[in-house]
Amino acid sequence: MSKILSNKSNLQVLYEDNHIIIVNKRAGDIVQGDKTGDMPLSDVVKEYIAEKHNKPGNVYLGVVHRLDRPTTGLVIFARTSKVLPRLNALFVSKDIHKTYWAIIKNEPPKISDTLIHWLKKNQKNNKSVAHLKEVPESKKAILQYKVLKKLHNYCLLEVNLETGRHHQIRSQLSSIGCPIKGDLKYGFDRSNPDASIHLHARHISFMHPVKNEIIEITAPLPKDIIWDAC
Repeated sequence: MSKILSNKSNLQVLYEDNHIIIVNKRAGDIVQGDKTGDMPLSDVVKEYIAEKHNKPGNVYLGVVHRLDRPTTGLVIFARTSKVLPRLNALFVSKDIHKTYWAIIKNEPPKISDTLIHWLKKNQKNNKSVAHLKEVPESKKAILQYKVLKKLHNYCLLEVNLETGRHHQIRSQLSSIGCPIKGDLKYGFDRSNPDASIHLHARHISFMHPVKNEIIEITAPLPKDIIWDAC
């Protein structure tokens, strides 16, 4: 993945209160710091909060979940240590509902379907292989998809996850012959110019763990000719 550094000027905040902040991640941003040393999205959000609210010293920000670096869309952060475990619990109990959009090569076998595989992660190449039957050290992976639109060379899918496994959507769609556009790791024939893949965390809904009101957020799509066609 090419080195892309975030900054506050292009941070897209979609929801913010005293407890939670939700942003629309760009392709290339890493959610949390890693061995690359690139500036993570979490640090960008901290800088944004410090500047907007004139907060001296260290700003608290809890990482609740992550998106793969080439993926775009919704990321939730906790603004207090009190709300972080509550958000974590919502993810564990599957009470946070996330919908993804994916642009894939080839039309899937069915207009809508449930895919069940057992994913085994290869640590050396950071890739998950989907198996139809359980194999040692594998984890069960379940997703539902439906075709939203047929484009000239691609299909737009809506994907909902029942489980949250490493590279789950990428691996499972590739296993049915429908790799995501730009995803060389999982079988697409060429990369996107910006090293992104056409997988977008599109919509999220959950009960606010403090305010007890439903939060529903939809992330605008990245700007490119294929997404524009959707």
